[in-house]
Amino acid sequence: MKKSIIERTIEAPARGLQKGIDSGQKIASTIPYSKNLSIQKAKDYWYTLGPGLTTGASDDDPSGIATYSQAGAQYGFKLLWLASFTFPLMAIIQEMCARIGLVTGRGLASNIRSHFGRKVLYISTIFLFAANTFNIGADIGAMANALQLLRPSLNFGILVVLLTLFIILVQIFTPYQRYAKYLKWLALILITYILSAIVAKPDWHLILQHALIPSFDLSKNSILLICAILGTTVTPYLFFWQTSQEVEDEIAAGQTTIALRKNTTKKEIKNMRVDVWSGMFLSNVVMFFIIAACGSILFVHGITNITTASQAAIALRPFAGNLSFWLFAIGILGVGLLAIPVLAGSSAYAISETLGKKQGLSKKLREAYSFYGVIIISMLIGLGINFIGLNPIKALIYSAVLNGIVAPVILVLILLIARNRKIMGKWKNGKISGSLGWILVILMTISGIAAIYSMIP
Repeated sequence: MKKSIIERTIEAPARGLQKGIDSGQKIASTIPYSKNLSIQKAKDYWYTLGPGLTTGASDDDPSGIATYSQAGAQYGFKLLWLASFTFPLMAIIQEMCARIGLVTGRGLASNIRSHFGRKVLYISTIFLFAANTFNIGADIGAMANALQLLRPSLNFGILVVLLTLFIILVQIFTPYQRYAKYLKWLALILITYILSAIVAKPDWHLILQHALIPSFDLSKNSILLICAILGTTVTPYLFFWQTSQEVEDEIAAGQTTIALRKNTTKKEIKNMRVDVWSGMFLSNVVMFFIIAACGSILFVHGITNITTASQAAIALRPFAGNLSFWLFAIGILGVGLLAIPVLAGSSAYAISETLGKKQGLSKKLREAYSFYGVIIISMLIGLGINFIGLNPIKALIYSAVLNGIVAPVILVLILLIARNRKIMGKWKNGKISGSLGWILVILMTISGIAAIYSMIP
């Protein structure tokens, strides 16, 4: 029987697809098996990466880049060891947050509210919102400055407004699964900082020496800089974002109820650990290479007064060339697009969960007005910071102080939840992770006290 036009129209793409599959199989058969296997393993690994990768990458926001640049400019390679020191501590606490999200099926603030009440959350979320908003303001300004580096004729005021509106609209109107993919690919922008260090041609023998052997002096400036690095590496917004993104991924996979999300498997925990440790490794590797780049160029040439990421890019240009300058500037813009939504989103998750409101990037605007309202308000206040004359460095200092107050409190609550067998079941903390977690609490408490001390004239 003669087929209709509609049937022929439907079958044509199918025939074309089958031909493509047959052609692909023929091509694949000519590639060595070991190479095929390696490609498949790489694809599987990339598929495994998700919330951990974006959380780790967002930690290297423009303000973090400025801090690492300052460390390299002022002390050369002396503080390189901090990258390997903070890596396991950062990874362990983020793994706890991810595990809490997977096992309980709820965000961090929701868990704290259920097991410790709202009082501790009210103060913590207010401080978190304030710290994140200061950070957002500084990062928006840094992104605008980076664009001006690439195109000096652009107006700063117009740039910060356009960047703010763009980030707000993307967060609100982009479906979560597509949005998560954008963030995942944006994480790769951090490779520009690794390349910028390689282009700078540092002394790798000296770098390796300082990476393995800790060295620092006991001056006030050195101690405060170490505390600043610790504070910008282990920050409360990462805790809330990591936990909530694990839940968002489960919802995207069809686990729409808490009961469904509680059925955590061994494979899910394994994949989560690969994801989290990979993300934190990338974060600390980038810190390492930024310090190495600035230490090998700026410190050697006596350029020690670096306060912003843009200043670091400009200072590198005469000595490392245009390529290093462009890589540094493009990196600032890319990580800003990644980090600012994470900062605003973590505030929204924390506040919405504290108040018991609907939340999540997987929801539409009309389904979660409170959640998206926090994002919009935080972004607009951050935008306003760039017009009231508040120095971005002061904004980051205020942010560091607030984080220094909040971080130890939230860390204690995370540790108490993660070790509770009634909550976590067989996925509760082990002795090693628990001990390292409490060490981190002590370090973050010291860091917070140092941050407050830095405010004293």
